[in-house]
Amino acid sequence: MFSGIIADVGAINRAEDRNGGLRLTVATRALGMEDVGLGDSIAVNGVCLTVIEKQGESFTVDVSCETLNCTVGLERQGARVNLEKALRLADRLGGHLVSGHVDGVGEVVEFSDLGESWKLVVRAPQPLAKYIAVKGSITINGVSLTVNQVEGAVFSVNLIPHTLAVTTLNELRAGARANLEIDLIARYVERMLAAN
Repeated sequence: MFSGIIADVGAINRAEDRNGGLRLTVATRALGMEDVGLGDSIAVNGVCLTVIEKQGESFTVDVSCETLNCTVGLERQGARVNLEKALRLADRLGGHLVSGHVDGVGEVVEFSDLGESWKLVVRAPQPLAKYIAVKGSITINGVSLTVNQVEGAVFSVNLIPHTLAVTTLNELRAGARANLEIDLIARYVERMLAAN
């Protein structure tokens, strides 16, 4: 489980083909690898991945074909990626509960400067639209954000300068694709209602 508060922006130093999947080595500057063990989870661009090796300030993970088929941003060597270690029970929850299980890939419709902030408009896959609500939470490339507007499958969020400075969201442009995870609570509410 994660919070969507990015701890560092790392880089994919190596992306090695593994029968259609990938083995990635990710370098980090500020994540703090001293308490990370083999088998621990790290969210990479919002995707929960398992550490299989550690080398100083870098770590290695395997990414399955299934994960590659339903996410973006993990396949390119040199790509910058948002990083967050899994939460501990005593950690502060600054964002919202994030599982690291990407629900779909959205497309950036608009990314515009509003002066004091930036407006990011994204088109979600149609099946996810019903889970996105004004003032609800959504995760974009692992970053916990608040939804400001929704119209059908298109929603917008505002990004403050701090968020742009400490994440890769500043690299998004119209036409770019991004990993989306809907609010965990929305999934459970739907399941409970469907059971009746």
